[in-house]
Amino acid sequence: MTTTGSALGFSTLDQELDETELPCHGQLPEWLEGDLLRTGPARFEVGKASYKHWFDGLAMLHRFRFHHGRVVYTNRYLRSNAYREAGAAGTIRRPEFATNPRPTMLQTLRLSSRPKSGDNGNVNTSRIGDHTVALTETPHPVAFDPDSLATLDSEALQPSLPGQITTAHPHFDARRQCQYNYLLEFGRVSRYRLYRIDVGSTDAQVVAAIDIQRPAYMHSFGMSDRYLILTEFPLVTNPLSFLLRNRPFIQNYRWEPERGTRFHIIDKDTGEVVKTAQADAFFSFHHVNAFEQDGQLNVDLIAFPDASVVNQLYLDHLRSGASITATGRLTRCTVDLAGDSAVSLHTLAEASVELPRFDYRGRAGQAYRYVYAAGTSPGASFFDTLHKIDLETGETDTWSEVGCYPGEPVFVPRPGTRDEDDGVILSLVLDTTAGHSILLVLDASDFTELARIKVPHAVPFGFHGNFFSLPPG
Repeated sequence: MTTTGSALGFSTLDQELDETELPCHGQLPEWLEGDLLRTGPARFEVGKASYKHWFDGLAMLHRFRFHHGRVVYTNRYLRSNAYREAGAAGTIRRPEFATNPRPTMLQTLRLSSRPKSGDNGNVNTSRIGDHTVALTETPHPVAFDPDSLATLDSEALQPSLPGQITTAHPHFDARRQCQYNYLLEFGRVSRYRLYRIDVGSTDAQVVAAIDIQRPAYMHSFGMSDRYLILTEFPLVTNPLSFLLRNRPFIQNYRWEPERGTRFHIIDKDTGEVVKTAQADAFFSFHHVNAFEQDGQLNVDLIAFPDASVVNQLYLDHLRSGASITATGRLTRCTVDLAGDSAVSLHTLAEASVELPRFDYRGRAGQAYRYVYAAGTSPGASFFDTLHKIDLETGETDTWSEVGCYPGEPVFVPRPGTRDEDDGVILSLVLDTTAGHSILLVLDASDFTELARIKVPHAVPFGFHGNFFSLPPG
């Protein structure tokens, strides 16, 4: 397997480091104190068996601790059941997004009742109650120690509600002091359940339930101040296909554009589905933000014309060095809450982008101005640009460097600030010329480089992470 160019980012990382101080070139802000905790796939082969898709690799955690101007790094594989069983067997044992092991008859029966039932938390990091967790698209969060990254007992976090599929993008409502997410329960009639978990608790409380015949694949959902928004793209499945065929999870879904895209708008406080609105067919992985304004609900997301992007993210394609179009357009979907059910779509920026972030702590569910995202330039083989998009002026600032492939730009606000772009951007960048990764620190206001921190190895391309402030002391 070639490891030149962006393909280096899809190579297994064997090295685990503990409390390693990293060299920093530049000047870090004095106020930047806390942990950037990221997760992502980092093992793509087990014995002679290989994972098929970028979304499948075994999860590795990465912690960058900023403290008193120093950056200390630890990385460790998440010792999930998927990881431990694969290690013990010397081959892949649990199904993933686009990879199925060869099952025994008993495993086939279990998979039929619990499709995509793994706990390989390679998508995002979050907190549930007092637990720091790694998440994937099944309702099996895995707790870990944020200091050592050691995997912890997660029994207390196992779901109390029925369902097989969830998102790794829960929303936090600062006003209501709770976290929201959704569960999909497969059945003769399947059901979406939206639920909340209050701060300090691990108990899920149902907010609303929606019955559905052909459930859609939804990687994320939207949240405004008053509403939760389930956006049903026409990538749908018949749950019977999981019973009848031993296909990987995503291969049971079919693109049916004639269905269009449906927006289910749910009142957070009453659980009422206040409106189901309709748009032409499109696909999205990531919502950005949503907010109410003048009787309308604006839902911003990264839109693709169809779901073919899923196929571009198979590892054979990504390692080939071929150009990709696995980026979409920042798009505003507007629903007239009191009017008809048609949704208007408006492209907010022409840049090809993915992995969007914004000032979530200050603007989640509210009107906002700036979006940060990774993007691709024409002909690029992977994300090679960072963008800051100004939604008021339409202007876009960019960062790029030859041979560098940046990841998700995490916005960290300056403590106490009221300015939306007063803070820094943290992006883990693969420098293929040097053969290792760097953690890039940009000034969010003007997108200039403040510092770059050298990582001793090449970190495989990951998905998401979050910045957690250090407790006092």
